[in-house]
Amino acid sequence: MGHLSTHVLDTANGCPAAGMQVTLQRLNGASADTVATFTLNADGRNPGGALLDAQAMAVGPYRLLFEVAPYFRARGALLPDPPFIDTVQVDFGIADAAGHYHVPLLVSPWSYSTYRGS
Repeated sequence: MGHLSTHVLDTANGCPAAGMQVTLQRLNGASADTVATFTLNADGRNPGGALLDAQAMAVGPYRLLFEVAPYFRARGALLPDPPFIDTVQVDFGIADAAGHYHVPLLVSPWSYSTYRGS
């Protein structure tokens, strides 16, 4: 059974990015339809579990928007204006609706990294 998940780790503070706002969008040509918007829990994950469950999984292009600068400002980080990293946009594709897709993000105010996790 396929599903989509994410997990965000704050590498500047060595902890999950609890409280970060994230938006999942389905891309359709030049438009982007919002599927879900949520706030990460204490473990840096969606409190509702999978972003897409087996029934909602569909082949196609997607986007995750991670609101990095507001998260770090809320933690008391002094960021320049404009911040070096504001919103991290990760565009990815689901090629197999029965597959497991995990999109982790490692982030600080100055860098980020992502990959297809397991």
